[in-house]
Amino acid sequence: MVVGPINQLKGLLLPIAAGLVLGGFNAWVLGATGATVVALLVGGFVTWRTTRYEVGEDRLEIRKGLIRRSRRTIPLERVRGVDVTSTLLHRLLGVAVVRIEAAAGSAAATEDGKLDAVAADEAERLRRVLLHRKAVLTGQESGPRAAPDGGAPEAWESARGEAQAPPVPEDDTVTYFAMPRSWYLYGALSLGYLLTPFAVLATLFGTVQQTAGELANDFVVDWVTSSDRGFLLVAALVFAGVLVLLMPVFAVVSYALTHWGFSLRGRDGSLVAERGLFTRRSVTLERRRIRGHELLDTPLERTRGAVRLRAIVTGLGDAANRAVLLPTGPRPVVEDVVGRALALFGGTLKRHPRAALFRRLTRSVGPFALVAVVAAALGAEWLAVAGAVLAVLGIPLGVDRYRALGHGYDGERVSVRSGSLSRSQATVERSAVIGWTWRQTLFQRGPSLADLQVTVGAGAGGYTVQDASIGESVAFAAQVTPEMVRPFLEDPGTPGRKG
Repeated sequence: MVVGPINQLKGLLLPIAAGLVLGGFNAWVLGATGATVVALLVGGFVTWRTTRYEVGEDRLEIRKGLIRRSRRTIPLERVRGVDVTSTLLHRLLGVAVVRIEAAAGSAAATEDGKLDAVAADEAERLRRVLLHRKAVLTGQESGPRAAPDGGAPEAWESARGEAQAPPVPEDDTVTYFAMPRSWYLYGALSLGYLLTPFAVLATLFGTVQQTAGELANDFVVDWVTSSDRGFLLVAALVFAGVLVLLMPVFAVVSYALTHWGFSLRGRDGSLVAERGLFTRRSVTLERRRIRGHELLDTPLERTRGAVRLRAIVTGLGDAANRAVLLPTGPRPVVEDVVGRALALFGGTLKRHPRAALFRRLTRSVGPFALVAVVAAALGAEWLAVAGAVLAVLGIPLGVDRYRALGHGYDGERVSVRSGSLSRSQATVERSAVIGWTWRQTLFQRGPSLADLQVTVGAGAGGYTVQDASIGESVAFAAQVTPEMVRPFLEDPGTPGRKG
């Protein structure tokens, strides 16, 4: 009855404040504001009274609504994940949000269930019960599926917990990682977190524009036109310098708020990643749906030997956030966690042909060199100089992109690596490979290169071996999945067969 009205009130704070200020706090405005608050409180009470959920033998059912009623049924065997989230308000009240992600009838859709503001203990119990029953229904785990007397396995469970809850499987938690405080400094290596001051400024300007509007614009215009230009230039330089100095500070603070107390645990056949200071989020990924992992880094992170870890999971929505298994940290520690929680790639990555280096240099240097030549011919000296500088800077970028290329197979897992400004090494199980796609452009045909996409039913859906030798890539695919590739290969040793 508290969380719902407050969450709705947050979206109305600015309009209410603007109405009170512009309306001069007259009786009509105050009355309308009071009526809005009362309506929100009544709505919260009605929602609390009409919300019910049932954990049945093979389904989760959620009912809510007084005038407009809804009844959602989610088959437990289609449950893909159960996440538990707690904002600061939820944590102060001792409650949490339970989000259930489930596969729908079509491959591209999902049907989700959400239970907001259940007791924190009940949220954790629900997570374990739902995943346990899903495992029983899909044959991954043995367990009771009906009451001994032949009746219903559970009675109705309301939002107030009036009925008896189903049994919870025993806890078998294993902690793979608990984030040390020193890791928060790695936030200064992330470009996204370094840009936090600019995001804060954009939000602040947007808020001022919505509330003050023309008054703020007139004030800024008057101040700029009435101030000395020299003073404005100094002020702009000082402001830019302060922003640059604050970038790493804001990055570390933002990184710490997002990943505070990060932990990775194994529990009930799943990996559970938990993080966050003000908003605490717990994401559960079933091990059987994890088909591999990705190690990601940037040039700035590589200077400190740091990487990030993300799971490659089948049928996962919002994978960029929900698939995070470890934030940025030292590579040896991350690889140790991978070895204990998942499986580390045990092979070596093969280097790509020298022709791939030429293509990388052509892409990173060629466009800027062309701009420099054209600009010089047209007499645009500044543009020619800029193009020449960027062309020279493109040489180490092209070399680094070539050095990042690699692919390998250790007998159980396939690993593919590429990228420079955003480098990724994806490792997937052999059983996850469901197809191969070769693509060859006009410029790749001369040096006999091709892009080979490893198609998997998880993660991004495919990972590309860029600019590999066409013959070597075919042999690589035939080594990983011979039953899939060899029927299409030439076999001159067999009489009567043609390629």
